[in-house]
Amino acid sequence: MFFSEPGKYTPCGMFSIGHFILIFITFFCIGIILNYTKKCSNEQVQIIIRKSTIVLWVLEIIKIAFNILVGNAKNPNNYIPLYYCSIILYAGIFSGFCKGVLKRVGDVFLSTGAVIGGLFFIICPNTSLPNYPLFHYISVQSFVFHGTMLFLGLLVIKHKYVNLNLNDITYYFWLILLMGTVSYIVNKLLGTNFMFISDNFPNTPVEYLYNWSGKLFTPIMILIQAIGPFYVMYGLIKLYQNKFRSKEQFA
Repeated sequence: MFFSEPGKYTPCGMFSIGHFILIFITFFCIGIILNYTKKCSNEQVQIIIRKSTIVLWVLEIIKIAFNILVGNAKNPNNYIPLYYCSIILYAGIFSGFCKGVLKRVGDVFLSTGAVIGGLFFIICPNTSLPNYPLFHYISVQSFVFHGTMLFLGLLVIKHKYVNLNLNDITYYFWLILLMGTVSYIVNKLLGTNFMFISDNFPNTPVEYLYNWSGKLFTPIMILIQAIGPFYVMYGLIKLYQNKFRSKEQFA
C-alpha cells in the first residue's frame, strides 16, 4: 500500500479521521523538536536548515521517481517542483548554503512563506489525501515535507535568526515573482497549473478568485502570493515581539 498506484485504495480524504491524525502527529512532532532546539545558537540553526533542506530534497526526489514509475510522467503537475511550497527547496539552499543577497532571500522566505505555505497545506492537503490512502508515501511525504517547512519557519522566528523588516518585502516579492514567471511559462508550454496561477483549482479558495477575477486571475494570483504571506507574517511577528517585550517590562 505504501507505494501503491493512485486509485488502487480508497483515498484518506480531507478532514477525515486520518487527516486529523496526521495533523496531530505533525504538530506534536514540531512542538517536540522546537522544544529540543530551544537552546540552539545561530550557527546550529543554520546547520539544522542545511540538514532539513537535504532531507526535503531527498523526499522530493523520491516523490518524483514514484510518480514517473507509476505512470504519472504524462502529468508534470505531479512531479515538477514549481509550486509555492516547492520554493522551500530553493530557499533552504539559499539560507543554509549561500551568503549575501541569496542568503537573505532564503532567510526571508523561511520566516514568512514557509510558515504560511506549510500551515495552509497541513490544513488543506488538496494534492495528497484526496488521491491516496493514509499510509501511503505521498500522504506521509506531504505532511513531513510541509511540517518541516512550518518547523523551519517557526525555528528561525523563535531564535530571531532573521530580523525581519519592511524592506525585506523586496527579497520576498522578487523571489515569488520569479517563481511565478517561470511557472507561468511552463504552464503555457505544458498545460500545467503550477503556483495555481493559470487555471482553476476546484473546491479550494482559488476557485472563488478564479470565478470572480476572469482574465485578471493570473496577475492577481501572483500578486497575492508575492505580497500577502509576507505582510501577514511580518504583522504577526511584530505583534509577538511587542507582546514579549511588554511581558519583560512588567516582569
